[in-house]
Amino acid sequence: LRRAVADHQRRFYGLEVDAETEVLITAGASEAIAAAILALVEPGDEVVLFEPYFDHYATSVALAGGRRRVVRLREPDLSFDVADLESAIGPRTRLILLNTPHNPTGKVFDAEELGHVARLAIRHDLLVVTDEVYEHLVYDGGRHIPMATLSGMAERTLTISSGGKSFGFTGWKIGWAHGPADMVSAVLTAKQSLTYVSGGPFQHAMVTALGLDDGYFSQLADDLEGKRDLLGDGLRAAGFEVFPTAGTYFVTADIRPLGFDDGVAFCMSMPERCGVVA
Repeated sequence: LRRAVADHQRRFYGLEVDAETEVLITAGASEAIAAAILALVEPGDEVVLFEPYFDHYATSVALAGGRRRVVRLREPDLSFDVADLESAIGPRTRLILLNTPHNPTGKVFDAEELGHVARLAIRHDLLVVTDEVYEHLVYDGGRHIPMATLSGMAERTLTISSGGKSFGFTGWKIGWAHGPADMVSAVLTAKQSLTYVSGGPFQHAMVTALGLDDGYFSQLADDLEGKRDLLGDGLRAAGFEVFPTAGTYFVTADIRPLGFDDGVAFCMSMPERCGVVA
């Protein structure tokens, strides 16, 4: 499986990865994220996150004794202010945790945005941990750009992904991380205290999945793009404002055009109002 991961990275992104020393198999991407934070963050260190973010990031940082510094993705285009990113970086900053395509907004960071992150990571000698589990769920002719492909970033980036989203096997919990050998070795030290091995038989199946032809991956994106459009059109027809979704399988809708301003209260009222659980 480590060889299949390395082959996948070469095939899709032109990355040369040593399967023996630079790839680690984990119990899903979630374990890879937790092990990475536990290995690379010391108590008091700061981790920069883009908000909103997958809640697992916050718990992993807390377990490591780290502190979160957040940069907000701004409506309606879900862009970020580079000045906000610069101000979030301080003397205790250890790493930037970047998720693209992004959960839960559906944003796909473009080359210019990734360039800003890379420039600041290099300037401040920071590590970057990237969660790229939605890498094959990109729409409208867009493309996913791994941070490790940018100049000067392969040597400071740990790339995390899994088979859960690309192949619909979330329950199998087969993930991986790759990066510089010393960084992967450090993550392994933490990982082996979380689980020893996961999904042995499923790992063989994932080798086959990663080797599927290009038609599978393009059809996956095309199919989900159509479903995104169907759902978005329906929500707009119901009166919601729908923000752009360039990737993932998330659609973000704003309830304010309907006269509501409390998302939690709105969701709690839906079973009574229309028989829908949110």
